[in-house]
Amino acid sequence: MARILKTKTLINTKLATNYGGWMYCETCNENIGYLCYSTYDSLELKYKCNCGSRGEAFLDFEDSQTGHDCNDEMIIIKNRLCCPKDNEPLLTILDKKVASFDLKITCKSCTNIYHKVK
Repeated sequence: MARILKTKTLINTKLATNYGGWMYCETCNENIGYLCYSTYDSLELKYKCNCGSRGEAFLDFEDSQTGHDCNDEMIIIKNRLCCPKDNEPLLTILDKKVASFDLKITCKSCTNIYHKVK
């Protein structure tokens, strides 16, 4: 069943589909990462692309649960940032395409909010 977006704010950023899939910088049209469709509950991403432009993405859903901050680090499995509780992939950031980023993502299954800065 498709989820219903409550908030979708994209600044200088494109998504391949409504709330997931490949993510692109609108300035240079480079692929900057991949957002998994069904495993996240909310996303806050601010980044600086290697082309020099800055972008943002904020998404959450009508049925999103209130997340809770945690100090756990996401684990990396096959280039994907994953929830350490269930190993579910949440997001891929292509480090070769992104100079820096600030990420907050809420896992749908455990409602932990993971924060990562590069």
